Amino acid sequence: MTDIRVQSLKQPVDVAEYLFRRLYELGVRSVHGVPGDYNLVALDYLPQCGLKWVGSVNELNAAYAADGYARINKMAALITTFGVGELSAINGVAGAYSEQIPVVHIVGCPSTISQRDGMLLHHTLGNGDFNVFANMSAGISCDVAKLNNPSEVAAQIDHALHQCWVRSRPVYIMLPTDTVQAKIEGSRLRTPLDLSECQNEPEREDYVVDVVLKYLVSAKRPVILVDACAIRHRVLDEVHGLVDKTNLPVFVTPMGKGAVNEQHPNYGGVYAGVGSYPPKVKELVESSDLILSIGALKSDFNTAGFSYRTSQLHTIDFHSDHCIARYSTYPGVRMKGVLRKVIDRVDASKLAAQPSPSAWKDVEVKADGSETITQAWLWPRIGEFLVENDIVVTETGTSNFGIWDTKFPKGVTALSQVLWGSIGWSVGACQGAALATRDAGRHRRTILFVGDGSFQLTAQEVSTMIRHGLTPIIFVLCNDGYTIERFIHGMEAEYNDIWKWNYKNVVDVFGGQETCRKITVKTKDELNRLLTDADFNRAACLQFVELHMPKQDAPRALVTTAQASANVNARTK
Repeated sequence: MTDIRVQSLKQPVDVAEYLFRRLYELGVRSVHGVPGDYNLVALDYLPQCGLKWVGSVNELNAAYAADGYARINKMAALITTFGVGELSAINGVAGAYSEQIPVVHIVGCPSTISQRDGMLLHHTLGNGDFNVFANMSAGISCDVAKLNNPSEVAAQIDHALHQCWVRSRPVYIMLPTDTVQAKIEGSRLRTPLDLSECQNEPEREDYVVDVVLKYLVSAKRPVILVDACAIRHRVLDEVHGLVDKTNLPVFVTPMGKGAVNEQHPNYGGVYAGVGSYPPKVKELVESSDLILSIGALKSDFNTAGFSYRTSQLHTIDFHSDHCIARYSTYPGVRMKGVLRKVIDRVDASKLAAQPSPSAWKDVEVKADGSETITQAWLWPRIGEFLVENDIVVTETGTSNFGIWDTKFPKGVTALSQVLWGSIGWSVGACQGAALATRDAGRHRRTILFVGDGSFQLTAQEVSTMIRHGLTPIIFVLCNDGYTIERFIHGMEAEYNDIWKWNYKNVVDVFGGQETCRKITVKTKDELNRLLTDADFNRAACLQFVELHMPKQDAPRALVTTAQASANVNARTK
């Protein structure tokens, strides 16, 4: 007997097809995840919707990869199974929430009938509660959509995807097995989702713009400081427009690395308090009488242990959903509209623009005369190896702090997880970033820098890279353990040691012996030869580099931040 509700539909379409066609519409081309019996039927719909199944080796890696994919592609999708699968992924999804990355997490779950009857099913806690895992994910999702009622499903999907995009956070979609093939109205697909951001109320926006212009014109030493949320909430065009129009010095935070063209004559370097680079950046920013702070996220590692010495009295903060001018907060006035009007209305001839620091050349200065590859020498040297539009992925440990001292060519995108800081994230994120680049039809080198300790957590994702023919350059920094933890506490402690692997042989174990290239580097001369090798630079296959460095050597910013972190951890009041 035909369902009367279905008969009334103008263009019936299965729920899974509707969801996946919406994802395709939003630019997703590859879907990460791990199969499980509660999502298998849904996975059958991917090819007909133009989506490719990636299939990671575990759900945590898949979540990390979806995070990296979204940072390049602007949105990603992750599919796991109920309970065991989604909980394995939850750390990676939490990282995406913390770092404001739009990931659509789709969880295949038991049928609505099984849930209604409280059946004792596998992957459950055995207590009849089928919402317990969704409740766990609610705190790390900006929307939770339980697709139980076909008459509401299309609206739920559209709302969740809209929230994911606009708020740049993960959403959780619970897809029961008997909803996958349920019919819903497909005519809605003819109308693309409206992803436009809410416009500011004109009078309130104009008032804030006038306040900004007043302070900007009266300032004697104004600067621009760009942070992570300028990237996450898509205002980089406005950032560059502001720099070009005002001719003011511009600096980035560690999480804002890559947000600004570092070859621009106004680019001054990285501001992170005592961890700033070049060192003169600290004085220039902290002596400014007006900081235009765009998308600030003042976490401990992003500020080198809360070592900022700036005053709110001399700061205007631009955020995705509010602005703050000195001590006055303007809720609901979003930065995009304000920045656009400031660019349009500012008279650059009335501004006092101080010069930015001149370009730095540290490779020769840090050479030190030895053949040992030191952290101080490596990171400026990497700046000479990079080319325009590279993607650079750095792990939460050594490399994340070292990259502060690397000056990027134009168009380089930097991926790091400074706030959430889950070790091993970068290996999965590298896979996702490389895949997103290929899905976009562009040739951009994806280059990963990961410590040996972090690599051991997620090494299996190299298998996924080989399986899909991705061609990243992977540098594993072999320095015998958890370096950042050593500098926080326990330099010689056993718990900061790891078992020494034959790292480059991982490539062979995962089936890449005929398609990948393996290299061991132990001296500056060997690394210089490698970084100037034409075949290596071409990045035509996956290239895996064991890069050996001293155990107790660390980037200067890591040492400073680790000490500050140890001090915070030791506080008793």
